[in-house]
Amino acid sequence: MNHWIIAPVLLPLVTGALVLAFEASGLASKRMLSVASTAALIPVAMGLLSIAATGEQQIYYLGDWPAPFGIVLVLDRLSALMLLLSSILATASVIYAVGGDDTKGADFHALFQFQLLGINGAFLTGDLFNLFVFFEILLIASYCLIAHGGGPARTRAAMHFVVLNLVGSSVFLIALGVVYGTLGTLNMADLAVKVAAADADSIGLVRVAGLMLLVVFGLKAALLPLGFWLPAAYRSVTAAVACLFAIMTKVGVYAIVRVHILIFVEPVDGGFFLEAWLLPLALATIVLGTIGALAASELRATVTYLVVVSVGTLLAVVGVFSREALTAALYYLIHSTLVTGGLFLLTDLIARQRGKVGARLDRSHAVYQPALLGALFFFAAVAVSGLPPLSGFAAKLSILQAAQGSAAGAWIWGVILISGLFVIVALSRAGTAIFWRTEDTRGAPRPVRGSEAFSTGSLLAGSLLLMVFGAQTFDYAQATAEQLLHRRAYVDTVLANESVSTPASMRE
Repeated sequence: MNHWIIAPVLLPLVTGALVLAFEASGLASKRMLSVASTAALIPVAMGLLSIAATGEQQIYYLGDWPAPFGIVLVLDRLSALMLLLSSILATASVIYAVGGDDTKGADFHALFQFQLLGINGAFLTGDLFNLFVFFEILLIASYCLIAHGGGPARTRAAMHFVVLNLVGSSVFLIALGVVYGTLGTLNMADLAVKVAAADADSIGLVRVAGLMLLVVFGLKAALLPLGFWLPAAYRSVTAAVACLFAIMTKVGVYAIVRVHILIFVEPVDGGFFLEAWLLPLALATIVLGTIGALAASELRATVTYLVVVSVGTLLAVVGVFSREALTAALYYLIHSTLVTGGLFLLTDLIARQRGKVGARLDRSHAVYQPALLGALFFFAAVAVSGLPPLSGFAAKLSILQAAQGSAAGAWIWGVILISGLFVIVALSRAGTAIFWRTEDTRGAPRPVRGSEAFSTGSLLAGSLLLMVFGAQTFDYAQATAEQLLHRRAYVDTVLANESVSTPASMRE
């Protein structure tokens, strides 16, 4: 076994514990430890990506227990890609946070590391129960991070988020109970085998459990009508937390892709039931997000609703369920995560330079550095709206091409193109209000710090790099889609336990 597979879980776990243990050592030492540990995840994730790029799944059997009895971590192309994406986003976020966001509440860096632990664990686990455990870890940390800094708005958003996700966690546990009681296992690879061979007496319960899991993952991903928690939560948190949260909805998308394609893709009681539910709800999510972006009265709300649009777009493409669609979805996932994360940081920089007006869309105050922030906003607006020559254009073009052969292709084309047009209108309105023909009143003379410029610029530059290395990225995404659809290889690799010693208690 390659022990580096567990590093993305162990590193934030140990770092979070150390930050708490050395509470009296001062903020500077906690910052240094948190930034160094988070940045170290990037080379680790790149190394794991190079291993996964060979096309061979790597399995880590915790405690040397064989699957399906023990806990397994699975490294494949998709999980390696998500680990690298989360490490890049988290590094930019924590570097930005040391500019002052981490002083607004207690234990920021410990909570940040535990959030990262839950995210990375969710990407690696090969077991449904441990997916639940990692979900709970990231959710508990996110409850506190939403309230970080205090205030009525953050408290209300945190309470709303807690209540909804407690309901979601309860449904998740019930679904796990139904699955285990019906099939006797929670290992994903083992479930793929047993669901495909389920008899007529158990197929109904399997279908119910699959729909319940879809509800839970849809809640995490902010899929309509389960995503009304997102606008209040994302508008209330600090910029660094909002940046990290840009990948939290993608954890829900990842869970839908991983669990439903691996386990429930076989015809269940007359058809692949994911198609019937996911596509229309995803298109409705795009519409809701677009309306929200148009109606927003401040820039942070606009960016928040763009996250909703990105989730709907991703799940609409996944609902097409083809190799080409999954390829386009993976490329769009990388693009949208990096650009929206950078936009959250940029919005905070703009708000800080406009004094009491903040990010509201009015012309009463100009930014202190209009050339720098205006150029960054223009770049980000082009990227997120899907205009050439940045990665948003390539992503949407590949999505539209992948939807051509679908029965719902006309709907996908219409909704995505009309949404893109209105997103351009919303961003143009925001840019005009903040940067063009503003009054002479200047906000706070607070120049952008080097660390803040680095964090924001590096995430937004991802859109340009995705075009420069577009061929390589699409090749990797296509190979990932093929690996996802080749379910037999995943199952055989996880359940191939010849090299794993069976514990003595099982041999007796």
